[in-house]
Amino acid sequence: MKYIQPKLHKDSFTCPSCGVLAKQEWISRGMRFGNHGHLQSNILGSSTCQHCNDTSIWVKDIMYFPDTGNSPFPNPEMPENVKKLYLEAASISNKSPRGAAALIRLAIQVLCKELGEQGDNINADIGSLVKKGLPEIVQQSLDIVRVTGNDAVHPGQIDTDNQETVGQLFDLINVIVEYMIALPKKVSGIYSNLPTGKLDGITKRDGKY
Repeated sequence: MKYIQPKLHKDSFTCPSCGVLAKQEWISRGMRFGNHGHLQSNILGSSTCQHCNDTSIWVKDIMYFPDTGNSPFPNPEMPENVKKLYLEAASISNKSPRGAAALIRLAIQVLCKELGEQGDNINADIGSLVKKGLPEIVQQSLDIVRVTGNDAVHPGQIDTDNQETVGQLFDLINVIVEYMIALPKKVSGIYSNLPTGKLDGITKRDGKY
């Protein structure tokens, strides 16, 4: 199902609690600040998911609870050590997009190690994966996260304070896991269940005897 990022007063989005694209019921209220107690409208808001009935809490246009940020759920096949960094990045993405980008870059470094690389130099790891037949779309995704995440540590031209820019990194790491782990696992399971005679014929065809 397509992920729809949660946004203030949006009629429906992917619930950060249950992960279902569902209609949201909103309640907003103002607060008084300063010596004269001027009322500022729509400072606090809450949205209740019509699927699971869980509530998210917003201050102005930022969701503060749950603290998963405006990020999609991690791919189910994501390795646990990568997922830990992913979820930590998600928990601070609203408050510190730059910090989240740096954590996602670290998650990519750990993922490269999970894929059999050294894990010390992301650029070298990506180059090695390309030589092993890494699909171009995955290579591009890896490089986008590498460059953007690196910029979060060494500020340059990419605006890593932009929540939308950093939010795309979560999508990309899920794409990488899908292509490199989930899809091969799925295909391998289906392939291994082919009739023995068919598998033998494929092996002979490919000259593996």
